[in-house]
Amino acid sequence: MCATCGCSDDAGVRVIDPESPGHGHGHGHEHPGSNKTVVLEQDILAANNSLAAVNRGWLAERKIHAVNLMSSPGSGKTTLLERTIRDLARGLPMAVIEGDQETVFDAERIKATGCRVIQVNTGAGCHLDADMLAKALRALEPANRSTVFVENVGNLVCPALFDLGERSRVVIMSVTEGADKPLKYPHMFRTADVVLLNKMDLLPYVDFDLDVFSTALEQVNQRALVLRVSTTGGEGLDGWYAWLRERGGLDEQL
Repeated sequence: MCATCGCSDDAGVRVIDPESPGHGHGHGHEHPGSNKTVVLEQDILAANNSLAAVNRGWLAERKIHAVNLMSSPGSGKTTLLERTIRDLARGLPMAVIEGDQETVFDAERIKATGCRVIQVNTGAGCHLDADMLAKALRALEPANRSTVFVENVGNLVCPALFDLGERSRVVIMSVTEGADKPLKYPHMFRTADVVLLNKMDLLPYVDFDLDVFSTALEQVNQRALVLRVSTTGGEGLDGWYAWLRERGGLDEQL
């Protein structure tokens, strides 16, 4: 939790629009709370949850499907987004909020697809929170009846604890990671609506046991939709796209 990672210090959070000249200077943000007591940690989460409820109402009023994408670094979140945007650009209005401690590298990659994107740099922070999302949404100005992807900071611990006000939570892991990840990071996988097992094209070359993974995930979450995908080869992406269309209400609009 945040008391052990130091992200409750003043992290100098900045919200950046990569389309602005020089990427702009962003907006300062004082990360709430202190890391000294469990009581204060609970207060932080309670305050965050109140802000998340406001975000959820704002999004619901505009019929915006906000998807919180969470994973460890290197699982393929940004690559998944790039391919999803390019494959669905004609039928599903989309925008992206990128979360990283520093740089606008991922936002630049998303911008290259033609999709509207806002970068949130968290400084020392290891996750996005509801206040950061509110600021980013104001800068992003997503269209009504669109899908907003929130690529959270790469981390399997703190992002799971902070409700952003999103409608859906998607956890991405790859076969290059350990098959026991759901047991080692149960809260992250327990909160997932969808688990994408990525880089299936590498399965023949790595030591990853699909049965061990499936058993581990079932022990912490039996309701999540599990999709085996490859963002490079395209395997399984039709199921991912069908889920996005359904959750985004696109089928009802056609």
